[in-house]
Amino acid sequence: MPALGTVFRYALGGIRFVNGAIALVAPAVIQKRLGDPAPDRNAAAIYGLRLFGVRTVVIGADLIRLHGEALQHAVRSAPLIHASDTATVLMLQRNKQLPPQMARPLALISGLNTVLAVTAFLAQRRSAS
Repeated sequence: MPALGTVFRYALGGIRFVNGAIALVAPAVIQKRLGDPAPDRNAAAIYGLRLFGVRTVVIGADLIRLHGEALQHAVRSAPLIHASDTATVLMLQRNKQLPPQMARPLALISGLNTVLAVTAFLAQRRSAS
């Protein structure tokens, strides 16, 4: 049976891969969830989501496929990436740039990813000791 840290690492990698793929190939799905009334005409959002999608697919795949020092680096980077995503959502809500009904699910997803990332990191650190 795999260690809990490994399970969390694979779960985080899978979440990243799926969310990134959606942002990359179907940005309108995310735009609609965020309340964009005309997602096909919002070129800046499409561009940004596709950039986000590429980044997210790559870092998700890294958590699943890498080994050794490269994997250790990916696991060490994950808490910072997801904590900054969570902080961004919370700041957008605090500054009233994102309504609470949209911020809540985004904060929940980002927060869950942060917990998975921190748990995988702590498990990696514990096994290295």
